Amino acid sequence: MRSLDDPQLLREIIMDHYDHPRNRGLVEDETYKKVNMNSDTCIDDLDIQVKFDGDKIADVRYDGEACAICTSSTSIMSELVIGKTKEEAKRIIENYMNMIYERDYDEDLLEEAIAFKNTHKQANRIKCATLGWNGLVKLIEESEE
Repeated sequence: MRSLDDPQLLREIIMDHYDHPRNRGLVEDETYKKVNMNSDTCIDDLDIQVKFDGDKIADVRYDGEACAICTSSTSIMSELVIGKTKEEAKRIIENYMNMIYERDYDEDLLEEAIAFKNTHKQANRIKCATLGWNGLVKLIEESEE
């Protein structure tokens, strides 16, 4: 089994989610909450949709124009949080952000998102790797107001 320290494996995970993005495509459904997220440093411009079922995240959708890092990180994020409670999702997001900003994090919570563990080495890619995640944070916060 290849190690998560293998840069080639990490690149393969990112490219798989870029070439075959999960949960991509918006739905016309007013029960979904939506936010637009864009970057002034990259082409990234995504609409993020979330459907909440009480305290659970029932679905996450996204679409727009985005680089490989943004597309794949949002794809992985969507897979990680669907079916989770808002609190579970917040814990995953917190650990992901800790990883991105080189703080302590729980690798097991992040699954394939661990592919972005070296993002801090390219500071200009941090916004790409966090755009979709920050959109989800906004939607969770809005749902709790």
